[in-house]
Amino acid sequence: MSWFLGLGIVGLVLLVLSLVFDGVLEGLLDGFGGGLDGFLSLPVIAGFVSALGFTGAIVLGTTGTGAGVATGAGVAAGGVAGWVTWRFSRALLRDGAAPAPQGEDLTGTSGTVVTPIPVAGYGEVLLYLAGQPVKYAAKAEAPVTRGTEVWVEAVLTSTSVAVRPVQR
Repeated sequence: MSWFLGLGIVGLVLLVLSLVFDGVLEGLLDGFGGGLDGFLSLPVIAGFVSALGFTGAIVLGTTGTGAGVATGAGVAAGGVAGWVTWRFSRALLRDGAAPAPQGEDLTGTSGTVVTPIPVAGYGEVLLYLAGQPVKYAAKAEAPVTRGTEVWVEAVLTSTSVAVRPVQR
């Protein structure tokens, strides 16, 4: 039974190491189809080994059958644990989160002038990018006063936009 408990503890230690070093140890398994989405990734191996060990110890201690039956039950439980870990990690890696907002996403949005825009210069506008207020330098064809609602016509640089007053 001590062998099975040792395997279970080794599996837990491998899992902790894979979480603490976050991919550093993954390079050891890259040649065998490992990596983050491979079936031989460190979390999958850790899940297999710990499930094999603890299930084997439970079967051996509670049923009184031999080590062969305990090993078979442990391998079956380890296979299930490894497969579930692999599927779960693949689902997490495929997370379809929206891409990070870009400055080009501002074209066609509205904002408010916070610093007046002169004829031949820049003022400032408050725009909302992905729901967050962001202040941009703004240029317009005509002077625009503070508090005027404006429409973004173009993104000039990563910190400036061309705007025009909203016509109501």
